[in-house]
Amino acid sequence: QVQLVESGGGLVQPGGSLRLSCAASGFTFSSYFMHWYRQAPGKARELVATISGAGGSTNYADSVKGRFTISRANVRNTVYLQMSSLKPEDTAVYYCNVKMARGTDYWGKGTLVTVSS
Repeated sequence: QVQLVESGGGLVQPGGSLRLSCAASGFTFSSYFMHWYRQAPGKARELVATISGAGGSTNYADSVKGRFTISRANVRNTVYLQMSSLKPEDTAVYYCNVKMARGTDYWGKGTLVTVSS
């Protein structure tokens, strides 16, 4: 069974940094693109970052480009999101995601990031 478990969220001050982790199991991790999404209260879930199976290609939402870095360690079946220069607008629940055949999405339970003074 596919499992995604996020960790690393917490309370940080504006301008601070945080690294999120997503531990994956139940599928051939290196064969799949991995994604980070986020959802703030009252807002739609939005795609934050994407990384290819071998880690050679990445894509970011314009709102986080230059501040966030997605990476993966395939030997550990883990994808990371390094978040820097955090803003209050980054406050959200962050979700790890993988998209399987026939449009089947798998999600972690999410980890809450709160950026506040």
